[in-house]
Amino acid sequence: MAKNQEVERIAKKLDKMVHKKNTDGALDLLRELKDMTMSLETLQSTRVGISVNAVRKQSPDQEVQNLAKGLIKSWKKLIDASEGKAEEKKKDGSPVRTTSTSKDSCSSEKSSKTSAESPAAPPTPVTSFPPIPVTSDSVRNKCRELLVAALQMDDDYKTIGVDCGDLAAQIEERIFQEFKSTDMKYKARLRSRISNLKDQKNPDLRRNVLCGNISAQRIACMTSEEMASAELKQIREALTKESIREHQLSRVGGTETDMFVCNKCRSKSCTYTQVQTRSADEPMTTFVLCNDCGNRWKFC
Repeated sequence: MAKNQEVERIAKKLDKMVHKKNTDGALDLLRELKDMTMSLETLQSTRVGISVNAVRKQSPDQEVQNLAKGLIKSWKKLIDASEGKAEEKKKDGSPVRTTSTSKDSCSSEKSSKTSAESPAAPPTPVTSFPPIPVTSDSVRNKCRELLVAALQMDDDYKTIGVDCGDLAAQIEERIFQEFKSTDMKYKARLRSRISNLKDQKNPDLRRNVLCGNISAQRIACMTSEEMASAELKQIREALTKESIREHQLSRVGGTETDMFVCNKCRSKSCTYTQVQTRSADEPMTTFVLCNDCGNRWKFC
């Protein structure tokens, strides 16, 4: 059997490649995984299937894609086989009826019937969640269906082995408990979760929720900034830096005055600059910046 530490080491390397968007060397790592005898326990504890699937989606190398697909397919058969054995055990526990004429045999039949008809223990799922209340509210049920569809955007949930129905119900229940009704705020919160989970440019959020790295309670209350993809976060950071730079340039290049009053914070601490934006015989245009709140306006 493959050692968990060795598989975990390979999974971390694959994750780094996906993060850096450079899958050079992934083929050798996948070949190492192919030569290993994988167990269901190793797959569950290392979550290597998610890493391999991420490399498959990002790598432009056809050989890497084919090898990753083959590995995922073989591991999925391992999971299916485990579930099939659990089902067979459940079927083997079905009651068997026998006919007897003696009183002793009847009593023994009743006792065996009672033990045989007792429900067999269900197979332990890969990822389980505590029981949640069943609801008859049509709005809540529809929201749960939409969450399930968002979580099943790709095949990651099959590789992980998570029950998307239970997970979606957990998320919806957390949001409902916060608002105590299905009002507009409740719907807006659900709508933002669904759109972010379905975002093809942000698969890491969906994978982290499916793996349990982001809990149902956490995803239920995350802000849009927290759910954003790494690319979008970088764009926002760049825009913020640019805005700060422009604000600093405006303050350095302008002249401080108390002649203007900010229409937002009513402060008189302002800085103004004058630019000739029209013809030479027209007066200059004055641009004013509030030093307290950063509000800008044009004064003609």
